[in-house]
Amino acid sequence: MQLWFNFFVLNLSVLMIKVEKLNKFFGDNRAVNDVTFEINKPEMIGIIGRSGAGKSTLLRIMNRLTDATSGSIFIEGRDILSLTKKDKRVWQKDCAMIFQQFNLVPRLDVLTNVILGRSNIQSTIRSSLKLFTKDERIDALMALDKLGMAETALQRAETLSGGQQQRVAICRAMMQQPKMILADEPIASLDPLNARLVMESLRNIHREKKITVLANLHTLDTAKNYCDRIIGMRLGEIVFDDVPSSLKDDVAREIYGAEAEEAFEPTVTSTSLGDEQFAEAG
Repeated sequence: MQLWFNFFVLNLSVLMIKVEKLNKFFGDNRAVNDVTFEINKPEMIGIIGRSGAGKSTLLRIMNRLTDATSGSIFIEGRDILSLTKKDKRVWQKDCAMIFQQFNLVPRLDVLTNVILGRSNIQSTIRSSLKLFTKDERIDALMALDKLGMAETALQRAETLSGGQQQRVAICRAMMQQPKMILADEPIASLDPLNARLVMESLRNIHREKKITVLANLHTLDTAKNYCDRIIGMRLGEIVFDDVPSSLKDDVAREIYGAEAEEAFEPTVTSTSLGDEQFAEAG
């Protein structure tokens, strides 16, 4: 456990983030429309909204997987949208991305998938040949153990359930030693138990590492239960930005539009699993 603590304490730094007048056009469609917000302390932030609201596009711009049409994202006073080559790669290491589809290498074992999170740090040749150090293997095993996945270390990733694969993906992201985590629909299509395990893993990382986790979430109960702050998007614009207790049902229904009933439906909300059920499952 001491190794885990040492591994995580390395990155205790607070990123000051300022997104200014961010826009992204796809033809005539404005996917992100004049988005502006600031993050001045480590927060667990949920971005909610109906499909096509611009949530995923916003995160992809922040990670530099997609270019913005206009606007700025200042991190510690530096516009990361202007970064190129090595500086861009360094930012992508500092800003780990967790995807809905896990993005693991199916035929590789779990341990190797996790260590590959260091590929932004170590040489590509060393990664491709799987020339990993003892310390890297220990760090990966400790990360897996922390998320209850150590016993799967030698299994191929394709043999795991969706929830297990997502926890492995979180471990891989943490191997980057990031200063911020972006999670794009991390619990989509997961059953309530695995959804809750994934969300609790992300919240624990936020609290223990004191870093910001920005997660796109489709369901309202998940955002309210796990996040310190909620950003609501509609048609590419931010229409709500406040603490969960300030989000009233009428505002939420406006955010979700035609998908409001699905977002409010208890059988659909991903983490609606009772504590007793959760304890028994764990």
